[in-house]
Amino acid sequence: MQRTILLAKIHNCTLTGANINYVGSISIDEVLLDKAGILPYEQVQVVNNANGQRFITYTIPAPANSGVIELNGAAARLGVTGDRLIIMTYGQFTPEELKDYSPTVVIVDEKNRPLEVRHYDDLLSRV
Repeated sequence: MQRTILLAKIHNCTLTGANINYVGSISIDEVLLDKAGILPYEQVQVVNNANGQRFITYTIPAPANSGVIELNGAAARLGVTGDRLIIMTYGQFTPEELKDYSPTVVIVDEKNRPLEVRHYDDLLSRV
């Protein structure tokens, strides 16, 4: 049996823009993607702390060190500049794979600069 488990998240980032005319997705500063281990075009769940919206889209890398977190396409209607977001990705794991696994969490400041990378080492010890 496989279980769906958090792979990584970018915690409490700030939405920097919304572009309704773009094809779709969420643009994320490439440095944040790298630190979280989230791939370009990978499916992510986005939670908007300001309005409670939760939605699924995919990532597109924004220029490194730009601080860009931008909703594109239809998702642009789900947030406004300044909203605080949590961006998460998940993976399928077997019980054996979970024994040495720990999700990655990237903590950012108000300008989406990475402050800290954490690993939830004890999160799955209760599974």
